Amino acid sequence: MSLPDALDWVTLGTLAVFAMVYLGMFLGGLPRTGLDRSGVALLGAIAMIAVQGWSVAEAAAAIDLPTIVLLFAFMLLSAQMRLGGFYGAVTLAVGRRAWPPAALMAALLALVAVLSAVFSNDVVCLAVTPVVVRIAWRRGWDPVPWLVAVACAANIGSAATLIGNPQNMLIGSVLKLPFAAYSAQALPPVLLALAALWLWMVGVLRRTPPRVAPPVAALDDAPPYDRWQSAKGLLVAAALLAAFVLTDWPHEGVALVAAGVLLLSRRLHSVQFMGLVDWPLLLLFMGLFVVNAGLQRTGLAAQAVDWMGRHGLALHEPLVLAGAGLALSNLVSNVPAVMLLLPHVQGTGAGVTLALASTYAGNLLLVGSIANLIVADLAARDGVRLDWRRHAAIGVPATLLSLLTWALWAAVSGPAA
Repeated sequence: MSLPDALDWVTLGTLAVFAMVYLGMFLGGLPRTGLDRSGVALLGAIAMIAVQGWSVAEAAAAIDLPTIVLLFAFMLLSAQMRLGGFYGAVTLAVGRRAWPPAALMAALLALVAVLSAVFSNDVVCLAVTPVVVRIAWRRGWDPVPWLVAVACAANIGSAATLIGNPQNMLIGSVLKLPFAAYSAQALPPVLLALAALWLWMVGVLRRTPPRVAPPVAALDDAPPYDRWQSAKGLLVAAALLAAFVLTDWPHEGVALVAAGVLLLSRRLHSVQFMGLVDWPLLLLFMGLFVVNAGLQRTGLAAQAVDWMGRHGLALHEPLVLAGAGLALSNLVSNVPAVMLLLPHVQGTGAGVTLALASTYAGNLLLVGSIANLIVADLAARDGVRLDWRRHAAIGVPATLLSLLTWALWAAVSGPAA
């Protein structure tokens, strides 16, 4: 048997690096190392540069810079709102209403969904979770259903816009989707999914017995509400949305200018802003761009998609694309899944399908999205145990209902362009 030629060795090395990286995505890191997902992606990018023989400039060309810039800018916008105490203040204002559980659940789901659509689901969950725990304790309710509802609403609501979560920013940037056209197609199924979630949660609340609350601590570690800083962030966010909808200016450029405006502050130091930027997530994106570029260069991904098409599994079919997005998102997480599928889809309709499927998939399992893990971690600090079983009992039906409402909407509205 003859030895493989140089190209074959490069291909084998590329596949080995790709397999290592996506095993790390599946496991959340590499066993017996200190590498989390971001570390694995960074190491994989370094290995791919060596295997492919790329220069640093060639590797950098594989990174979609507009996506990174847009993500960074919105991290700064979310930092402004968090430092201004806005998220906690509005959640507490809703929680103080003397409404019955069903009405309060509707208001909470709507609030979290709207905030997530504009300011990113992960940051919203980070700020809202401690407040929701205290609201539930003070009323003698079990906090777990309320916390799972917050995570599910954050994920669903974030799918309504191209800025609601990292994978949507990626989809919008790579596919060059118009902001208004995307939201026009995504908003109806998102609203249906939120309605289905509310109906499901009302039933869950009726079956959940009261729970004796421990002493409820004050929100000492939460930023105090600052009306000026919150108003400043809201004005910048409104201007951004108007620019996205009414103009064809590059989204990343507009967002970066907006971030610069926020950094010009006499009261908030830039170190505070930079401390709230999710640098590991940015590294994860950049590393995966390089790793995936190496795989695309082999041509094997395109061959796999062609093989699927010949066997009746063409990715241009909405149900096939949604199924692939759902499955891959629960295997390797939604951002890596979207990166794998994006080179093989095009058009606003396909972008909406991929965004909804990959985002809804985050509600299926506790490890399905960072938002879920943030909620579980913060709840544990307040003595609330949210394990995978309790999450799945609520999250799995919620995910299936979300997908069902999307399928029904797609069947009624017809194929999207």
